[in-house]
Amino acid sequence: MVAADAISIEPIRAEHVESFHRALDAVSRERKYLSFLEAPPLDSVRAFVLDMIENDHPQFVAIANGKVVGWCDIRRESRPTHAHRGTLGMGILPAYRDKGLGGRLMRQTLDAARQCGLHRVELSVHADNARAIALHEGRGRDAVLIDGRYIDSLNMAIILGN
Repeated sequence: MVAADAISIEPIRAEHVESFHRALDAVSRERKYLSFLEAPPLDSVRAFVLDMIENDHPQFVAIANGKVVGWCDIRRESRPTHAHRGTLGMGILPAYRDKGLGGRLMRQTLDAARQCGLHRVELSVHADNARAIALHEGRGRDAVLIDGRYIDSLNMAIILGN
């Protein structure tokens, strides 16, 4: 295991794609945190990363021993009326959790989001993911401002039977 201070946080580059794909696949296969059950095909992930780089969307990776062990990205909304907003995604390999890496990735990514003009970052967290909820609550949350106070929104779904 690598000491937490030996893990670097870097903007993603094209040469990180294959390692990022492996990390994304590992976290996806846990079937707990992401909406993927496995990573999309490598070519799709490559296209996603290159699009993020080309369009200056903030995306950072945590690197240990030359491999991606975590990531955080914010994809800006494409419609001009929503271009001040972005959607955050992140993941960390199991062996690297609970070492402050999530906070480091978030700080770098949110700082980059501010610098590129984003004002609102949205994310979805599974209700049973206490680790992620604690990480994100520490960054402040607000969805709606009513009478001078922010009220969080809760996304819900109605499951329709067959």
